[in-house]
Amino acid sequence: MPIWTVCFAAINFEYRQIMSSIAQVLSTEFEGLKNELIARYDELGMRASGQWADSLSVSVSEHGAEILQEGYGEQLEFGRKSGKQPPSEAIEQWLKDKGIAARLEKDISVSSLAFLIARKIGREGWNRNTHGGTKLISSVVTPQRIQQIIGKIGESQLNEFTTKISDYLDTLQA
Repeated sequence: MPIWTVCFAAINFEYRQIMSSIAQVLSTEFEGLKNELIARYDELGMRASGQWADSLSVSVSEHGAEILQEGYGEQLEFGRKSGKQPPSEAIEQWLKDKGIAARLEKDISVSSLAFLIARKIGREGWNRNTHGGTKLISSVVTPQRIQQIIGKIGESQLNEFTTKISDYLDTLQA
């Protein structure tokens, strides 16, 4: 077997070990971020059905990690632009989940109120800042926090990988 094949196999093995170690760190850190996002969501009193919190999941691969979520996390953070009207059914469910529907009594039907709210959002948008803002995501996933995660992975893993390659090459020269 040529020496380069042996060298490549050894480096590939070490690479897989290091990537596994990095994946473990990323998994731990991103699960922590997910839990902090859920805690912040509850702290801000944003939970209605809990669907957004329940939808959060961590995906880790050899290329990195990400937190996956329902498609409306951006609206929870920033609000919604005018234009397209949101589905009345989603607003109706929100009214029920928040307990607002039960308080309406005979003033207006839940479906009518949901339609009116959806129409207003479609026409004017909904600005989170006029309702106190939330910083739901941006207060948890900060540049400092991301840098902290990178720091936990970066230098120690690079040094470990460099040392192992150097040691292996030294054994080949001996």
